[in-house]
Amino acid sequence: MMKRFLQAIVTIGMLAGVPAHAQQGVPAPDALARSVTDEVVAILRADKDIGSGNQKKLMDLIEAKVLPHFDFVRMTRLAVGKNWRQASPAQQKTLVGEFRVLLVRTYAAAFTAYRNQTIDYRPLRMRPDDTEVVVKSQVGQPGGQPVAVDYSMEKTDQGWKVYDVAIEGVSLVQNYRSTFAAEVQRGGIDGLIKTLAEKNRQLAQQVQATNK
Repeated sequence: MMKRFLQAIVTIGMLAGVPAHAQQGVPAPDALARSVTDEVVAILRADKDIGSGNQKKLMDLIEAKVLPHFDFVRMTRLAVGKNWRQASPAQQKTLVGEFRVLLVRTYAAAFTAYRNQTIDYRPLRMRPDDTEVVVKSQVGQPGGQPVAVDYSMEKTDQGWKVYDVAIEGVSLVQNYRSTFAAEVQRGGIDGLIKTLAEKNRQLAQQVQATNK
């Protein structure tokens, strides 16, 4: 249960407000995380359909409130690693799209593990000219030890974007990198794309079965 919740927190914990570190109208990364966390958690608590496992509503929530704050191009490039240079522009675009869908469907399922756990954001150490920061948080639940969840974020023209998440020091993109590298070794870039597409198809079928 805690593991699945942490997967959901990877998507819950990043996203919109106006804080002490804000500059020139750009929300600071720590307030961004705290503000949307509060909004998403409030929706999870109040929406009866989501509480009963409506995956369609969960995915709509993720699409609207969470995913705009991710840099999926950078996340995919980091996850694919050195093999990214082997991919054509068309393949790179397809990889980004499939990886995005994979995360949406995976986290939509994981959101059902939310059971009023607490999220505590640590003070942010940030210089005025910083363009990359790590927003640190701890996820706690009654009777358990808090778990460190850290968000690597980059300042872009569209505001602060998340490009990696580490749970207890274990990086999300690095975890995918080893899996993706094995797939590329077996079947090349097209093999990786095929594997991601098949995984997404399986997850879509699970969602359809849940909502019947």
